[in-house]
Amino acid sequence: MEQITYFEDYEIGSTRLTSGRTITETDFIVHAGHTGDFFPHHMDAEFMKTTPFGQRIAHGTLVFSVGIGLTANVVNPVAFSYGYDRLRFIKPVFIGDTIRTRTTIAAKEDDPKRPTSGRVIERCEVINQRGEVVLAADHIYIVERKPAQG
Repeated sequence: MEQITYFEDYEIGSTRLTSGRTITETDFIVHAGHTGDFFPHHMDAEFMKTTPFGQRIAHGTLVFSVGIGLTANVVNPVAFSYGYDRLRFIKPVFIGDTIRTRTTIAAKEDDPKRPTSGRVIERCEVINQRGEVVLAADHIYIVERKPAQG
């Protein structure tokens, strides 16, 4: 879905919650193949039985990719991603966990490089089925200001 939202229209504190997505063994395998990260923490079930986790843990980048992907259900044609800050892998995600993402508009600021745009900082929290935050990051958007009228 496409929805135009200008810089002035974002409200600090507004939130949204995505639908859920269950992480599967196939996700682990495909992500390892895409990234080349076959680290035993993700791929070796027997090794992981000997660790405090007791089972394989999802790649942090997999959780980040899926969690952020869940937020991409609305396209704003006057905004684009400038990047992410403060990315943290807070708790492990396991095969069979279901994650969803809560976003909160945390801040708005001028963009020193683009006077016709501003920066919107959206706090992203990926949450598991128990309501625990497993990943957090700040997504920075460059968003056009409303066109001058007249």
